[in-house]
Amino acid sequence: MKKLLNTVYVTTPGAGLRKDGETLVVEVEGTEKGRVPLHMLASVVVFGGIYLSPALIQACAANGITIVLLDRGGRFQARVERPVSGNVLLRRAQYRASEQPEEIVRSLVMGKVANQRSVLMRAMRDHGADQTPAQGAALAEATERMAHILRRVETATGDTDALRGAEGEAAALYFAVFPHLIRSPDAAFAFRGRSRRPPLDPTNALLSFLYTLLTHDCRAAAESVGLDPAVGFLHRDRPGRPSLALDLMEELRPVLADRLALSLINRRQLRAEDFEYHDGGAVLLGDEGRKTVLTAWQDRKKEERQHPFLGEAVPHGLVPYLQALLLARHLRGDLDAYPPWFWK
Repeated sequence: MKKLLNTVYVTTPGAGLRKDGETLVVEVEGTEKGRVPLHMLASVVVFGGIYLSPALIQACAANGITIVLLDRGGRFQARVERPVSGNVLLRRAQYRASEQPEEIVRSLVMGKVANQRSVLMRAMRDHGADQTPAQGAALAEATERMAHILRRVETATGDTDALRGAEGEAAALYFAVFPHLIRSPDAAFAFRGRSRRPPLDPTNALLSFLYTLLTHDCRAAAESVGLDPAVGFLHRDRPGRPSLALDLMEELRPVLADRLALSLINRRQLRAEDFEYHDGGAVLLGDEGRKTVLTAWQDRKKEERQHPFLGEAVPHGLVPYLQALLLARHLRGDLDAYPPWFWK
């Protein structure tokens, strides 16, 4: 089993990272704040103006440690990584499959919709007593309609666009009832629909930030097994977009990102003051809010759950890698179909 390596997140403006022997050292205003052996790292993610020493950049490249540069709001800027050799035969199979992606798209959509439905059903089971009759009825109707969409996706033939349409329909149902999952009395977290580029409220800012973290993990997973992260199946190809990473993320984000966002809000680990409000309506996580989310994200990745296809307990942080590996096995012809990750 692949080892779950660490990701170092650096959010403090003006912090510096340097190499000391075979160790990464984090300093703030000349004071050492931490050090991590390089052999324990998979990636380094920095937010905003963070100094990276040339020696550290070279060492990360030599050791296969990816450096990801994000702006202060968590928007992707650049990656620094060593050349990715991949597997030419696997990538050719990926490109061929992308021309007729229906079966892979079907699996991805079924995984995403089933996991969204499971999130709603878990909320009904755990917190049904706290919901109003109207909220309970809305959630029940949404789960029933999503079950119908799953049956339709399972039997659909010959039309990838119809599968994409079913995914969009399920997403609209899911986010329409998402406000009923938020139990915090803080009015700042009222959810009135998905907004992005930029997010317009704290809940959307939190979701977008978590989706950025998950996309990074899925892109790294795709590259680690030799796949091209730019060529996807559910997401159409677009210059500069990691379509395959977004594909892999879809079935995982209801559980790994959405449920974590709800937990942080409902347990009041985040407050309105943890966000920054900008001219034009944009809302972004502040420095302290990012630290809270990153700590919770790392803890969530350590939690284990039985993998439905492999039949063994694995950390959440390894699920993107395992799904990328299963997709690669399918493209090689070792598996008849791509098995999505169903959360129950």
